[in-house]
Amino acid sequence: MRFVIVGAGRVGRRTARVLEQEGHEVVVIEPDEDRVEQLRSDGYEVIAGDGSEESDLLSSDLDSADGLAALSGEVMVNFVACMIAKSHDCRTVLRVDSDYREYLLRKYAAEIDEVIYPERLGAIAAKNALMGGTVRAIADVAQNIQLLELTVGEDAPMRGYTLSELELPANSQLLGFGKAEEDVTLPDEDESLERGDRVIVIAEYDSLADVRQLIVGNSSRASA
Repeated sequence: MRFVIVGAGRVGRRTARVLEQEGHEVVVIEPDEDRVEQLRSDGYEVIAGDGSEESDLLSSDLDSADGLAALSGEVMVNFVACMIAKSHDCRTVLRVDSDYREYLLRKYAAEIDEVIYPERLGAIAAKNALMGGTVRAIADVAQNIQLLELTVGEDAPMRGYTLSELELPANSQLLGFGKAEEDVTLPDEDESLERGDRVIVIAEYDSLADVRQLIVGNSSRASA
């Protein structure tokens, strides 16, 4: 497949590298001369230009591209690039720089296929590393919804109960379950919750504390 990347900052370069390693064709559009030279020395096809300029985008041959990822640090550049790319039937990914802009674009720019906020993913990884233990955030699905992996603790109120008996708080749902040291699969209601088992839950932020208390218990460092 063929993809156009707008912006060769940290996120853009890593995305281009991953796509290329998987055998895809990648074209990068970047205005910074030093970055352009570095990318060319690394063997990438690069257009020295502005991703919000129609002529620069069209020089990447959008009609033959399967998708465009606008990953620069400028939201307006990314938005314009995606609008032009959509007119050429490309799948579009737009990077934003705040939760609020993510919310706005998800709500009002339905023509864009995906809106991403990479800094949130970095924050999740940092939080997981700091907290350690028995609660691991997998993703922020939306502004107020999180996907979590929780490990059943020694003093978990639901320890010893079956999944069919697990009563999660409102606005939360069980998605997956894995016995200790085994892979996570779809939940089987007859499985019992024992120490070290892992539970995948999706929940609104208002319910997270109650979900953790039920499955992890009070003694966990993460619960505190």
